[in-house]
Amino acid sequence: MSSTTPPRETLIRLPAVEATTGLKKSAIYAAMKGGTFPKCVRLGRRCVVWRDSDIQQWIAQRCAQQV
Repeated sequence: MSSTTPPRETLIRLPAVEATTGLKKSAIYAAMKGGTFPKCVRLGRRCVVWRDSDIQQWIAQRCAQQV
């Protein structure tokens, strides 16, 4: 019997989110508060990350809205 492991989720920090989306920290947090941007995942008291798949999906949705 072979067991398959699910693909690993890539987690990215704020500088990578800013670089990927073109948004700045304040815009990201404001959009999260407004419910229009993926929520971050808190790993520790001072460590937050985002799931890369959530960010890529958000970008794809934004691009689809432009068409």
